[in-house]
Amino acid sequence: MARAGDRDGEGRSGRKSYPLYDSLLLRAWARVQEGRMQQDQVKEGWVLVDACGPLAHLPLIKSALQMFDGQLPAHADSEKLCLSTWIPPIPSRAFSRLADSRLRALLGRRTPDQVTISITEECPNRCAHCALPNSGNKLRLSPNTVKDIIGQILDMGTTLVIFDGGEPALYQELPELVASVDDRAISTLFTSGAGFTAKLARRLKEAGLYAVNVSLDSPIEAEHDAMRGREGVFSEAMQAIENALAAGLLVDHYVVLRRENMPHLQRFHELARRMGAHELTFFEVVCTGRWSERQNIALLPADHARLADFVRNAGAPRIFSVPEAYKRFGCFAATSWMHITPAGEVYPCSCYPQSWGSIFKEPIKKIWQQMGAFPYKKSKACPMRK
Repeated sequence: MARAGDRDGEGRSGRKSYPLYDSLLLRAWARVQEGRMQQDQVKEGWVLVDACGPLAHLPLIKSALQMFDGQLPAHADSEKLCLSTWIPPIPSRAFSRLADSRLRALLGRRTPDQVTISITEECPNRCAHCALPNSGNKLRLSPNTVKDIIGQILDMGTTLVIFDGGEPALYQELPELVASVDDRAISTLFTSGAGFTAKLARRLKEAGLYAVNVSLDSPIEAEHDAMRGREGVFSEAMQAIENALAAGLLVDHYVVLRRENMPHLQRFHELARRMGAHELTFFEVVCTGRWSERQNIALLPADHARLADFVRNAGAPRIFSVPEAYKRFGCFAATSWMHITPAGEVYPCSCYPQSWGSIFKEPIKKIWQQMGAFPYKKSKACPMRK
């Protein structure tokens, strides 16, 4: 970090340079080290982050930049660098907004960088671990309501809009919602694969969708289907990955780790590589929703150590370890993350079922300001993991 190097265009070694931030106080850029350009796409490279300026040595700035230094990118080509499916591409207006947001955070200013919107309860699955199980009331946010939400949160500084459910692929007006997210942010989608057809994938790509998070509970078909409460879900997930890739979308395999599937780390990674996924995300299970009474599923210290070791030594595709990010930055809930339910209730995150207000009663900005009193902001211990 804070190394001297070539800042713009092609470096002396011929490597492409991508600007991260450029101001009098901080200049930061990324390069793909030891990468080879093949068919306009960087292969077998990893990210090298350089920074200079008075702010480059601040611990929070260094920590944020070091999170990607030496890491594999999700994707890189001659025009853009995609550090992760969770981060806007570089360069882009959305990434510049995110960089500004992270600098404002140093001054104590909170921004809901990431907002998940559960647009519908509709879902053909009955997942054993669902954090937001179906209420039976067929709750659904109308398209106009979702568009209004998107407009409000973009004005607040949001740079990642995540469409969630239920199963959002079953929401008929989904492409219309994606198209309402302008270049101030990227949009992504969580799906089990149900309803994520090749036609829908193409429509979402045309509407501007950035990436698809395909949820996986096990790399073994029977185990995954059992967790999802329905046969055929694994096959649908694999088909959804193929459909997304064929449409030109970035793909993330999203895995919720619990003690039972920890032995499958290598198989999860091999599956992601075999399917051509750009990223593999590991999230740690939270005892909430249908599993609110199960306190014996969260990872043990030995599991965390095993996960960290695996991530450190794994190759492509890149792995985003949420437990590692949690350890580095603390909890994101009410700090940079906000969740909106199909009932219009606003939560600090999708795992902490406490409403701080309703979108139907007051502006989201006011609810976000009230959420500043959330007692677990940046906590290193999730209050739901007792």
